Amino acid sequence: MKIIDVVCSEGRTGFYFDDQKAIVNGAGHDGFMYVGEPETEGFTSIRVPGESISVMLILENGEIAHGDCAAVQYSGAGGRDPLFIAKDFIPVIEDIAKKHLIGKDASSFKPLADEIDSLSHEGKRLHTAIRYGMTQALLDAAAKCNRVTMAEIVQKEYETGVTLSRVPIFAQSGDDRYNNVDKMIIKGTDVMPHALINNVKEKLGENGEILLNYITWMRNRVLQYKMTEDYTPIFHVDVYGTIGRIFNQDLEKMAEYLKTLEEAAKPFLLRIEGPMDVGERTKQMEALRDLTKILDDRNINVELVADEWCNTYDDVVYFADNKAGHMIQVKTPDLGGVNNSIEAILYCKEKGIGAYLGGTCNETNRSAEVCTNIGMACGAKQVLAKPGMGVDEGFMIVNNEMNRVLALAKRRQNQ
Repeated sequence: MKIIDVVCSEGRTGFYFDDQKAIVNGAGHDGFMYVGEPETEGFTSIRVPGESISVMLILENGEIAHGDCAAVQYSGAGGRDPLFIAKDFIPVIEDIAKKHLIGKDASSFKPLADEIDSLSHEGKRLHTAIRYGMTQALLDAAAKCNRVTMAEIVQKEYETGVTLSRVPIFAQSGDDRYNNVDKMIIKGTDVMPHALINNVKEKLGENGEILLNYITWMRNRVLQYKMTEDYTPIFHVDVYGTIGRIFNQDLEKMAEYLKTLEEAAKPFLLRIEGPMDVGERTKQMEALRDLTKILDDRNINVELVADEWCNTYDDVVYFADNKAGHMIQVKTPDLGGVNNSIEAILYCKEKGIGAYLGGTCNETNRSAEVCTNIGMACGAKQVLAKPGMGVDEGFMIVNNEMNRVLALAKRRQNQ
């Protein structure tokens, strides 16, 4: 079935673009606003509204497939593409991607996705957000052409060998890290709370004491209020490199601190995302690799998660090959085409590294639905509840999409 037109519309995301550099360097709060001057190119203030572009593929039978172009909250940081402003990039889609797709057969996903992901504009590959949204739409188109779910298309075309089932859902709290933990407990969230530990003075503590107290509180909160006796969530905290900062990147001291966090979290497993950020890809891999080995050698049961400087498919391969972390976040918008996210998950699994299909709070309901299908089809270790940081909305979108996919796939099996 051919694509006869491509239509774009401007949209908002479920969160904001934030200047990570300014925040990590101590920008203060005034309510929901950040105070101070932006430090990353393209930002006019530290926090600006997130933007998206909906891409709608018109198929020759009149059906419409769609995906949403979106970029991460911390755009421009850690080697990522710059701010994604809708009005600047719709002309690029219409001039480059639309012309390429008109008249193409949409019944198979992988070939067209690979083509779109490799397109260039002015000597550079298209912005990751464009490739992300366009390939979402192509996956939806292939599903509509074949009258199956997007998960089943991925399952078949990539020969994943995975039986469709629920995947653990990981919710993130944002700065409301206490009230939102209560929401996660009530909903029985599998992995929590992210916690947004991106500032030493306010959230980690100069000696790590604030985070230690928070993990202790969270452990006690779960034990006190869990809705079922067998509820055993995994604690996953993103620290944005701040642990490395307070210990001057001393891996021995970091390991000792992580051991205290492990004890505080018991009986729950603890994951720490982005323990350090040394500002460069190779050094980041080496530091994470070496800290992972230290923890393993000392039987410190804290799983490290790679994030910063692990942005592209090639980065995922690089970190996985070197065992830099126990788990790698496949940060979906950063990889461009969702075909790359699929390949990244499968590569991590092949290497025995946990594959966390993540992304950002700064996405849309549509990108979350597409990613949920991918996570299920590839057997990701966990998927992010997105967009937003209010817990309820993102959890609802991902949870309900999982259940829809399973119900539809089961119906076909029984026919």
